[in-house]
Order: sequence, then structure tokens, then C-alpha cells
Amino acid sequence: MKSMKKSLCIIFLFIGISLSAQNVAIKTNLLYDATTTFNLSAEIGLTPQWTLDLSANYNPFSFSDDKKWKHWMAQPEARYWLCERFNGHFLGFHLLGGQYNVGNMKFPLGILPSTKDYRYEGYYYGVGLAYGYQWLLSNRWSLEASLGLGYVRAHYDKYDCPKCGEWKEKGNKNYLGATKAAISLIYVIK
Repeated sequence: MKSMKKSLCIIFLFIGISLSAQNVAIKTNLLYDATTTFNLSAEIGLTPQWTLDLSANYNPFSFSDDKKWKHWMAQPEARYWLCERFNGHFLGFHLLGGQYNVGNMKFPLGILPSTKDYRYEGYYYGVGLAYGYQWLLSNRWSLEASLGLGYVRAHYDKYDCPKCGEWKEKGNKNYLGATKAAISLIYVIK
């Protein structure tokens, strides 16, 4: 988790350097909040139609019945706004990467299908394209919906049971599909 702290420091360094930009927005993804994943994004205006969104997500929890979905992820995204930044339609290109420790969980879309019987620890990285729309609610508040599709490569160690199992094997998984889903509440700093 030291690399997560280092990544967060780098993200906040970029935020600090860029505060002189014309617009900065701070946001939280309500979908991640619903899964008990702490998240924070900062979006920085670069030009009249380009922004850079820097997102960090972290879930440190183990749940009852030995369910575990610990992970962290960083997801920077360059955005091109079709009209003006922070308003309306945008297209994005994002990178993503992080680490995970998952066991005794059932995930949709066939992602790590045997996590109900095994525990997986590893890291992943990927790339994707996104589309989104932002609605202005007031002078400083907005709501945003976005969806991204792309590719993820995951590397893992597989263990016998969710909690205490013996190491079984090392493996890799390729995934092509949704790489981002967000409904975000945004506060714009002017």
C-alpha cells in the first residue's frame, strides 16, 4: 500500500501545482461511495475545451463471512469537451492501475469468476475511452454521468480459500469491457 500513498501524493502535487488554472473541480463518484470505496477526483481546466481528471479510489475493508474486496486504483483521464469545459458532453481517454486482494465475492460480467471459492491478490493496469455528460446544478455544483470501455490486464496470485488458504498458482487475466462507471457530485472551485 506504500505505492498507493505515493500515487496519492503525486496526484495532490499536480492539484497543488494546477490551482492557478482557471477552473478546478473536486468530485466524488456516488457509485463508488455505494460500494464503500473512498474516492476523490480533481479535474483541472487546461484549455477552453480540455481538462485533466485525476481520480483516486481506495477500499480497505473486509466484510462479514470472510468477504474481502480490498483495492486501490488511480485513473487519470484527459477530456475533450464538445462545447465548453465543465458543461455538457465530453469524450475522454483514461489510464488505470491499482492493486487488489479479493476473496469470497461474486462479481458481475464474469470478472474473476472463482472469487467465491478462492482469494486473489495482484495488480492491474489498463486503458479506455469514455463518454460523459455534465449538468450544471448551480454556479458551483454539478452532476456528471460517464461510462468508459477499454482493456485491463490483471496479474494475480491465487490462494485456496478466502481467508487463510495455501498459495495455488500465479496467473494473468485479460478483460475487455467497462473500465469506468460514474455518477459524480461535483463542486467547482473558481
